[in-house]
Amino acid sequence: MLGEHEYTVRAEWTGNRGVGTAGYRDYARDVTLQIEGKPELLASSDKPFRGDASRWNPEDLLVAALSECHLLSYLHAAVQAGVVVVAYRDTATGVMVEDGRGGGSFREVTLHPVVTVADESMRSAAEAAHHQANQWCFIANSVNFPVHHRPTTLVVGLDT
Repeated sequence: MLGEHEYTVRAEWTGNRGVGTAGYRDYARDVTLQIEGKPELLASSDKPFRGDASRWNPEDLLVAALSECHLLSYLHAAVQAGVVVVAYRDTATGVMVEDGRGGGSFREVTLHPVVTVADESMRSAAEAAHHQANQWCFIANSVNFPVHHRPTTLVVGLDT
């Protein structure tokens, strides 16, 4: 069934140090992201942009969204292909380039999923499932830069 889905996030700036945005250095970039029924997420800008490095920033969230979307799409593709996945981890990396005019964009994101499957006979189907997962991932289909995949497939008892 085809459908349209709507998502609502509330973002509240919490970085007013008492003088608002009187000057570039006078305010914190702290933000609280809220979705009804979910824990609040403390966010900020990235440290090079005067942010709090202990909080999530928009760039972190974009890379995380791509990683999680691929993971969830991959698990579905694995089930469809008869692959039993027993473990999945990813170390995703993204490259953002500043444009010199105060903006910039992501050049690429690379996912490095390490998938462990139950049996050697599932290895090739497990590797092929990454292509299907990429086609199904809503987030990867929404960005204007390449999302690369450098997967590793392990087999219980052979590689673990």
